[in-house]
Amino acid sequence: MKIKIILAAFLSTYIFSVYAQDEHAMHHSADTTAMQDMMHDMAVPMGHSYSLNLPMARNGSGTTWLPDESPMYGIMLHSKKWMYMLHGNIALRYTKSDLGNKGTRGRDMFDAPNWFMAMGQRKVGQKGLFNFNVMLSLDRLTEGGDGYPLLFQTGESWKGIPLVDQQHPHDLFSALSIGYTQSLSEKSDLSIYLGYPGEPALGSVAFMHRPSAFSNPDAPISHHWNDGTHITFGVATLGFRYDKFKIEASSFTGREPDENRFDFDKPRFDSYSGRLSYNPTKNWAFQFSQGWIKSPELTHPGVDINRSIASAIYSKSLGEEKFLNATLLWGLNKAKGHDGENAALFEASYRLRKLELYTRYEWVQKSVEELNLDESVYGEHVLFPVNALTLGLNYDVFTVGKIRMAAGGQVSLYHTDSQLNTLYGKNPSSGQVFLRIYPAFMKM
Repeated sequence: MKIKIILAAFLSTYIFSVYAQDEHAMHHSADTTAMQDMMHDMAVPMGHSYSLNLPMARNGSGTTWLPDESPMYGIMLHSKKWMYMLHGNIALRYTKSDLGNKGTRGRDMFDAPNWFMAMGQRKVGQKGLFNFNVMLSLDRLTEGGDGYPLLFQTGESWKGIPLVDQQHPHDLFSALSIGYTQSLSEKSDLSIYLGYPGEPALGSVAFMHRPSAFSNPDAPISHHWNDGTHITFGVATLGFRYDKFKIEASSFTGREPDENRFDFDKPRFDSYSGRLSYNPTKNWAFQFSQGWIKSPELTHPGVDINRSIASAIYSKSLGEEKFLNATLLWGLNKAKGHDGENAALFEASYRLRKLELYTRYEWVQKSVEELNLDESVYGEHVLFPVNALTLGLNYDVFTVGKIRMAAGGQVSLYHTDSQLNTLYGKNPSSGQVFLRIYPAFMKM
């Protein structure tokens, strides 16, 4: 039943988009002159959400930047004044998080992690640009309250207990944001972004929107070192772009979403961050950001986090729907009185029309507190290095209109401190098979 709900939601979005496009075509085919007039009067083609002078492909999550040569998947619609894009991803799958049954923390599960997004924008006068973004997830229906199995994952809670070896579900309302940009010149823009929820200027592009991670159904186990703030209930960001650089500052709610995935959490605006982004060429996007986060975890209400993040994203077009995408990322969480906890990630994908091969390697320092271990047994403030390597592929098995379905699978291999062998076994591994439903490639 849960999977049927997801399919119905996605297919209804697709049917609506096709219907709207067909109606548009029928109406204007009868009057070519009217169509030409409409295109001439259209306020703005679909471009970047926060600049009249940047390409659409640079859009990341929130106000982040991707390389200009990033591949784009989605369904576009338009009216005389507005341009819209629909996007989404569903993975119908079976996961076994401990293939060898080596430890006590593995699980197996049928589930369907998912998200759906709608964006719209229009010009305001000659130099203004308004946009909105809506992102929804039905994770709470398909993943339950404690999320899906993922060894060594940490962050958030369920029934007052920290989630460990589980990826938490995302909120139904994952983004409701608006933005306005004023073009000062061809090289400079001033923008404001408001979200409830939204994403502050902290970190690189969220994992589900990175081209190098788009085909991988799992969140990184370093999720809360980079994009743990991508659903924040209360965000205000001011940004200024000059040529290839952009500097941003945010005030936002530090507390992560609560356990009720269907409500709107209290906005606090008790945290802040800054980010510098730099795209030197069409193939590269760099950023460095720093955040001061007030009491992010519900189960550790008195612990504030200083978070530092640096990243480099690479995208290269190699021909018609042939792409090489890669991300290199470092994050540091530092709490007062604790050693800094580092995370490093490298992921890459190679797209060859219907086939995509991908990999992800992570090295993350997980503390006794993160893994919810007994300090009297393992020691206080001890850090355990976790290595995780994932290899996967998916292949498009059929396309219906502008919707694709791909079949795929992946295997993950782990290595960590021998002290954890009694819980996880020595060098545990996990695997999954899945069917992905996602929109078609957009030719730019």
